[in-house]
Amino acid sequence: MRSLKLLPLVAALALSACATQPYDYTAFKESDPKSILVLPPLNESPDVNATAGMASAVTLPLAESGYYVFPVAVVQETFKQNGLTNPADIHDVQLDKLNQIFGADAVLYIKVTEYGTKFMVIQSDTRVSAEAKLVDARTGKELWTGSATASTLERGSSQAGLLGALVQAVVEQIASSVSDRGYDIAQMTGSRLLSAGTPKGILYGPRSPHYHTQHNK
Repeated sequence: MRSLKLLPLVAALALSACATQPYDYTAFKESDPKSILVLPPLNESPDVNATAGMASAVTLPLAESGYYVFPVAVVQETFKQNGLTNPADIHDVQLDKLNQIFGADAVLYIKVTEYGTKFMVIQSDTRVSAEAKLVDARTGKELWTGSATASTLERGSSQAGLLGALVQAVVEQIASSVSDRGYDIAQMTGSRLLSAGTPKGILYGPRSPHYHTQHNK
């Protein structure tokens, strides 16, 4: 019986060890990418704005992290000129072909799993969730993976009572129907997903003042 009582404690310790285990950046440091090609995000949400909204949120955090990022508009036009407009088809393009056309050191694949606003009785929630994978364009080796979520519910609950919360939810739902509320939340998700210096986030690139210190560790 005593051993059975210890099982929850053992399980908790195991989960704690997994949570604190450091991310393995060996492949990332060996590849040492300086430029990143971001492919148009795949959209697994029902909102048609997800690909464009998430695509707008990736350049700034990557650039601020120290990388050269190929301009989104140029990348899209290049694919269009080659008969590719669907993100799924673009994600299927061979790495050697991407490397030949763009000459990028690494390719970033993004998948949007949640995007848009949901109405839930007395509140509405605009949420954007995304997953990303960074791959060496020359070797095909996976360098890093990550995921992030942002939501309007993070602002905290309303103090206006049940009626006030219901009215606020209706107003937010109407506002989201006439504008892409997911765009602003996507910026938060992109920052959390692709900013260096965060737990298990990407490493700083060569254009960052933190680059040399980080790579000496």
